[in-house]
Amino acid sequence: MAKTYHIFISHSWAYSDAYEKLINLLDKDSSFSYADYSVPKDDPIHDAGTSKELYEAIKTQMSKASVVLILAGVYSTYSKWINKEIEIAQNEFSTAKPIIAIQPWGAEKTSSVVKDAADKIVGWNSSSIINAIKDLG
Repeated sequence: MAKTYHIFISHSWAYSDAYEKLINLLDKDSSFSYADYSVPKDDPIHDAGTSKELYEAIKTQMSKASVVLILAGVYSTYSKWINKEIEIAQNEFSTAKPIIAIQPWGAEKTSSVVKDAADKIVGWNSSSIINAIKDLG
């Protein structure tokens, strides 16, 4: 029986179609099994009353994951929540959660904030992403 990898995809992806496209890439490999602990756009977590409540809710979801995936698009540099997710992954658990930076398809500029925090940087393709999850997860 194949191992099931527990992943957290940066919640900022919920505001674009990148989240769905990534899920499609992961689903391409029928031998790869994963559990997604991300916070999709329609999740009630987004209705958390304060930033602290949202931070704690994301931390709770991330605690179930063995690896964190963050899109390394240039917009990520300016996202308050991506910075918080990096902080949570690196500092809030007894063992830091490995971060995989995924360079967006065709992007000429990428986020140095995300890439500097990453344990592994991969391209926008199914096998690279899945292999990184297997290596770090």
